[in-house]
Amino acid sequence: MLLSYITFTTAMGWVGILSSARGLVRLTLPQPSAQGALELLGSSLSHATRSPHQFEDMISRLRIYFDGCKVAFPDELDLSRATHFKRQVWRLTRLIPYGESRSYRWLAEQIGQPNAMRAVGQALAQNPLPIIIPCHRVVASNGKLGGYSGGVEMKRRLLHLEVAGASVKPAE
Repeated sequence: MLLSYITFTTAMGWVGILSSARGLVRLTLPQPSAQGALELLGSSLSHATRSPHQFEDMISRLRIYFDGCKVAFPDELDLSRATHFKRQVWRLTRLIPYGESRSYRWLAEQIGQPNAMRAVGQALAQNPLPIIIPCHRVVASNGKLGGYSGGVEMKRRLLHLEVAGASVKPAE
């Protein structure tokens, strides 16, 4: 499989992207260094080519996002290595609007498995494309943040970033 990657800096730190011919495979949350982002992209990098020009639009949109503005991510995703259940959870999570949140319970109910809240949480913990699949927008039914693969503080920062960005009114 032909893979491409890039690392770049944003207002919140270094981010890495890994893509196949089918779509995005992995995205890292911001890291303190380029090396940290590369390490999170994983062992697939040994089969990948650095391709800065391929990701110019994505880099631009992610920088705008991390600057606190609403951005769309309609990109093709390559989730072929995931189970049907994970893909189902991730597809639904991707539909949660910017600046809003839903509960693990809500997701479980939407996929027709109301008792699968823990399984939903486990699927979200393995999300390879945070921000694109905005699992940070999923919280506990009681309003607590719950877990997050990037840490609860990162989840809090992203939710705050989006709420602040959603409240900005365009100039008239």
